[in-house]
Amino acid sequence: MPDEVELVAELVAIPSVSGSEQGIAEFVEQTARKWRMDVVRDDTSVRIEVRGFGQGQTLALVSHLDTVPPGGGWTRDPFTPGFEGGRLYGRGSTDAKAAVAAMLCAARDVIERGRLDAGRLLLVFGYGEETKDTTMEEAVARLGSVDAAVIGEPTNLDFAIAQRGLMMVDLIAEGDQRHAGYAAADGEFTNAVMVLANDLLRLQSLFEDRGHPLLGLATATPTMLEAGVSRNVTPPVAKAVLDVRSTPAWTHDELATRLRESLHSQIVVTSRRLVPCETPPGSRLLAAAHRARPSAREFGSPTCSDWVFLRDRDAIKCGPGTSRRSHTPDEFVDLAEVSEARSFYAELARVYLAGG
Repeated sequence: MPDEVELVAELVAIPSVSGSEQGIAEFVEQTARKWRMDVVRDDTSVRIEVRGFGQGQTLALVSHLDTVPPGGGWTRDPFTPGFEGGRLYGRGSTDAKAAVAAMLCAARDVIERGRLDAGRLLLVFGYGEETKDTTMEEAVARLGSVDAAVIGEPTNLDFAIAQRGLMMVDLIAEGDQRHAGYAAADGEFTNAVMVLANDLLRLQSLFEDRGHPLLGLATATPTMLEAGVSRNVTPPVAKAVLDVRSTPAWTHDELATRLRESLHSQIVVTSRRLVPCETPPGSRLLAAAHRARPSAREFGSPTCSDWVFLRDRDAIKCGPGTSRRSHTPDEFVDLAEVSEARSFYAELARVYLAGG
């Protein structure tokens, strides 16, 4: 049988920064064909299908092939797989090539053990997940019916059953442009910077009245500021960019309304597509996942993922690796988790589809 550790190392060795996934997509396709899998590679994803002998449910194992750029601070070549102390180092090792390798090998295991009695197992590996240009929405549209999905992102193989969403907002405060020397003596006027500053202070307690049991409160974090004409001129406009991390306790429309009702600045929502997600109550997938991996804990994930495009299905997020290592210099994954992930995905497919 193929070695999942060898496979993740081969994947790491193929640079696949968002927008440059062709090489790794071709490698995944060729690997699947070598293993006699049914595979399609197109402009949205690489998709692999394992059909059971009878009709049944469809389970999708979903992840992505792209990575963020290496950035600075590395003590080793980010695209040369490095083995040390039971870990594999390299860009994308944790996010999310370990999940891709484990899913591929798990599908191979399912085939080697005689396929499935019933149902359909899909593997879906998208592009551009680390950017606003993710292809997963269109890839999902091409899958046909999907009953349940596991999103392969680093969770240390625990089960994320809720995920924060992301809404981007511009706060735009308007004021009067004046010579700063006359600010106190030139009659009443509005300083746009002060309007914006007061609004930013209000953000800390704006969403305290409605929390989520796993994710806590929604947050609005200023990440960029812009103002100023000259050092001795009060600015007519001051702007802040807010990173709003939502929870299933709020819709994005409700968050935008709360901002507009509470702040003096103009509220411009620039992105709202990454809505929060939650595993449905009574999830059959979650029950099957606990049977396949009884030691796993449930938690709420602070990071976004392609789960958003499968939010109307029975879904969880689960994969090898530690989320805090994502996007960092000297990114690594613990190899034992990659092997455990392979076993988990294969067993979950067996348990879930047997019950369908």
